[in-house]
Amino acid sequence: MEQYKNIFGSMRNKQMLMRISFGIIFFWFGALKFFPSVSPAEELASETIYRLTFGIFSKHTGLILLAILECGLGLMFLSGKYTKATILTAIGHMLCTFTPFFLLPEASFTQAPYAFTLVGQYIMKNIVFIVALTMMWPEAQTGVIRQQKNIKRIMHEDVAV
Repeated sequence: MEQYKNIFGSMRNKQMLMRISFGIIFFWFGALKFFPSVSPAEELASETIYRLTFGIFSKHTGLILLAILECGLGLMFLSGKYTKATILTAIGHMLCTFTPFFLLPEASFTQAPYAFTLVGQYIMKNIVFIVALTMMWPEAQTGVIRQQKNIKRIMHEDVAV
């Protein structure tokens, strides 16, 4: 039974799986934005960036810059290099995805602030991404391992008593 205890292995393996998953998602979603009318987030992203930059970037330019950012994040996650900088940049990007709630509430809510549109639900799921990104932080692994060892020690002491 011990072999089935944790099918995904160590925390390091789980973090690697998350990193690769994020790499694929970011690269794929970013690549779609290079092709007009292919990304389902194109209109939302281009309008949000246009409003955030007060029209400094055209909608097309903003979308291309976002595509470059997302593909770059994807490649960085896949490479495993500069993990902390990549995670921080991805968290910053994910936090920016919440701006349509304020800039485009008509696209995000059927009844603000609690009844989301499909777009609003799409945005809200980024909370899960942010939490997963924090779990990928390199020091998170040692904290979890230390916690698991403390739990095993406490359980062992209880049994010994």
